[in-house]
Formats: sequence, C-alpha cells, structure tokens
Amino acid sequence: MDVEILSRIQFAFTVAFHYIYPPLSIGVGLILVIMEGMYLKTGLKVYEHMTRFWIKIFALIFGIGVATGIVMEFEFGTNWATYSKYVGDVFGSALAAEGIFAFALESGFLGILLFGWNRVKPKVHFIATLGVWLGSMFSAIWIVVANSWQQTPAGFHIVGDGMEARAEITDFWAMVFNPSSVDRLLHVWIGAFLAGAFLVMSVHAYYILKKRHVELSERAFKIALTVAAIFSVLQLATGHMSADGVAENQPPKLAAFEGHYNSEQPADMYLFGWVDNENQKVYGPKIPGGLSYLVHWDFEEPVKGLNDFPAEDRPSAVNAVFQFYHVMVTLGLFFIAISLFGVFKWWRGKLFTHRWLLWVFVIAVILPQLANQFGWFAAEMGRQPWVVWGLLRTSDALSAVVTANQVIFSLIMFSFIYLLLFILFLYLLDRKIKAGPYHDELDDNRPLQEGMVEMVESKE
Repeated sequence: MDVEILSRIQFAFTVAFHYIYPPLSIGVGLILVIMEGMYLKTGLKVYEHMTRFWIKIFALIFGIGVATGIVMEFEFGTNWATYSKYVGDVFGSALAAEGIFAFALESGFLGILLFGWNRVKPKVHFIATLGVWLGSMFSAIWIVVANSWQQTPAGFHIVGDGMEARAEITDFWAMVFNPSSVDRLLHVWIGAFLAGAFLVMSVHAYYILKKRHVELSERAFKIALTVAAIFSVLQLATGHMSADGVAENQPPKLAAFEGHYNSEQPADMYLFGWVDNENQKVYGPKIPGGLSYLVHWDFEEPVKGLNDFPAEDRPSAVNAVFQFYHVMVTLGLFFIAISLFGVFKWWRGKLFTHRWLLWVFVIAVILPQLANQFGWFAAEMGRQPWVVWGLLRTSDALSAVVTANQVIFSLIMFSFIYLLLFILFLYLLDRKIKAGPYHDELDDNRPLQEGMVEMVESKE
C-alpha cells in the first residue's frame, strides 16, 4: 500500500479508538447532572450513591479519552504536514477556543467533581458536575466546527499559491457557523447522549438481572431510558437535517450514501443492499423515489447522481460509504424502537419483568458506539477525494518525507499501545461494576432486600 492509504488507515484507527471515549464522557456527564439534580431535589441517599458510582466510571472514561487524543495532534505534523500548513489558521483558532472555553472549564471543575464530596456544599458540587459536563459539550463544539469547516469551508480566503497556499480566516463567526456545523454538532451531541444512556442502562440492567442493587438500579435505569427515548427520536430529526445539508453542499456524498448514479432519474432509498460500482447498480430492497421525497418532498423529482461529477471528484469506495451509512441509520431506528418499547413497558408497570428485554439492554451497550463510528466513517469516506472540500485533495495533503515503512511501524506501535489501553479500560471498568455503588461505605439506607440477597450470595 502507498503512503496515502497507510496514513489514512493510521489516522482513522487513532481517531476511531479515541472516539470511543468523548461521546461516553458527554453522555454519562448529562446523566450525572440528572442524577445529582435528583439528589438535590429529593434528598434521597440512593441518588447520591448512584451519582458517586458513575463519577468513578466517568473519571475512568475521561482519563483514557485524554490519553488517546494526544496522538492525533502529532499525526497532523508527521503524516499530514501540507494539510496542517493549509488549515493551520483554522484549526489553530478552533483548538485555541477549545482550550479557552472548554478545557479550562472542564479541568477547572474536575477536581471538585472527583474529590469534592464532603468537602464542598452539595449545591457547589452540583455546579462542578454541571461545569465538567458543559466543558465536554463545548469541547465537542470546537472539534466539530474544525471538521465541519473542512466539509463546507466558509469565512476564509486563500493566501499564497501552489504548495505555499494556505487558508486564512477573514470572518471567525462565519467559519464557526459554516453551512454544516450546527446540524453536525447536534447530531454528534445526541449520538453522545445515546452512548452514555445505553452504557448506564446496560450496567443497571445487569444488576437487576443479578438481583443486586435493585432499587438503585431501577431508578438509574429509568433516568437513562428517559434520556434514550427523548434523544433517539430527536436524532432522527437531526439526521434528516444533516442529510438535507449534505444534499445541498456535498451532493456527491449524498449520492454515495444511496448508490445513486443517474441524475435524470428519481433517487431510490435502499433499506439495505450491495453497490456494484463498476456496473453502477445497487442490489437490494428499496423504496422507489424515497430519497427524492426526503430531499424534495416529491417522489418524482430527480436528485444529483454520481455521474454528474468527474470520476476524480467523487468517492471511489461507494459500497463502503453505502454500507456504513445504512448501518448507522438502521441502528438509529433500533434505538427509537427499543427505547420507546421500554417506555411502553414502564407505563404498563412491566419494565423489569422481562428478562429477555433486560438482556437486550445489557448487550445493546455496543450499538451506539458502532453507530457513532460508522456515521463518522460514512461522512469522512464520502467526502473523498477532498480533505478540504473542493480546495485540497487528500493526496496533496501528505507530508513529503514520510515513507510507507515509517507509517507501518508507527501503526503497529499505536495498535499495540491502544490494545493495552483498551484492555486496561475494560479491566478497570469491570472492577468498578463488580464492586458496585456501595463499595466505599456501608450504607444503612440500603434496601433490606438487597442486603438479604447479598448475604445469601456470600453464603453460597
């Protein structure tokens, strides 16, 4: 493989691994705010215990996320030097804003969040929890803004010619509110909320199945289920908004999402399928004119196809883009179905009576991660061959002196280190889950039922 493909694989690997953790930080952070808010409102110790428990897990997620994010900044300079020079002003301003508005807020309150119990007043601790969560939200803003600018550049002009050319910001707020940033940010935020909600539901569904910490787990599960139900429905709306933006600003990407080639024909919407790029066909069940309807509210209105664009200006891996996009959409619909079904069972008073349903929630923890990853893959592969849409090709963004052997060596090294980090993460997460919410102190307010169950288990 050549340097370009290897560098793309390396960057995709490091970003994909890092992207496991920030969405969990944002999602778990939101649920922590709700849990601690319930504790302040009701004064019930059960909410304090669940908050303390999830703060420990949040700290683990946050720590691994910070450690795995550093590598990408070095890759900009080592593998993508031309790209870094071209977008340096844009990325530099976004990263500076992240440091000022996000990381300072997040790190400033993190110590109080982790070590402030019994040292500050409950309301002060709640403000710290809120501050850390808002910091993680603001951090996502500036990362998404920088990436969205590459998808839909705005608020800049080009200085210099040829290899010396670079983008220079002329309007900071036009750069921030570029045509795709708001839609993509909402989509990313909600994906993060779902990742956190399904992690919380998975852990507490497991406790309920094992008859451990039942009262606490039922309350925590209902909080997370409410978050999942609300935001899974909203994710459908933000996904449609984002697709409308892609149709307007990046039509080749939308055509790749659905394997649509001929512009003179209405665009079908495939439920699933396989794209034969050579023969320009898609094999699979479809809704005739479905994409045309979603874009134009008319089943007969044509949509721009891949053949409208030169072969060198459209994505080559159409089938991969198609598959990633459709898996993401399918998972999004599953989140709506399972969350609303859970709410229905809750309303009927039977939420925790079906073991099969609880096992579904235990296993489903991986699905929001897959949806976030596949959505990112579809978005990034769909914009190829451009690293900055219409301005800088990926092939022109590489460092001139990096060799294939160097990239292979660093990729193997990163894979080994990240594998160790992932094993460490799973090991520590498993320890915290097995220890449970009452690990640090004996709580006299623990439900009698839980105490009796644990006594029986210990004797066995």
